[in-house]
Amino acid sequence: MRTFFVEIKCQLGRTYEVASALAEAEIASEIYSIAGDFDVLAKFYVNDDVDIGHFVGEKVQSIPGIANTRTVLTYRAF
Repeated sequence: MRTFFVEIKCQLGRTYEVASALAEAEIASEIYSIAGDFDVLAKFYVNDDVDIGHFVGEKVQSIPGIANTRTVLTYRAF
């Protein structure tokens, strides 16, 4: 399994709508509201053979109300 995070910038006034849609899709293991340049932080686990770029583009960025995303790849847990 591979772990990665996606920071999500929502269109104005749509943060809770985006977070709810993400939760309903049941693709993220954890979803948080965050402060700063992005509004939502979501943690994902995918199988090693899954292309993360395609996953984010097809499963995350397709959710209505998302203005921008930034993917953070992980490589080692401490």
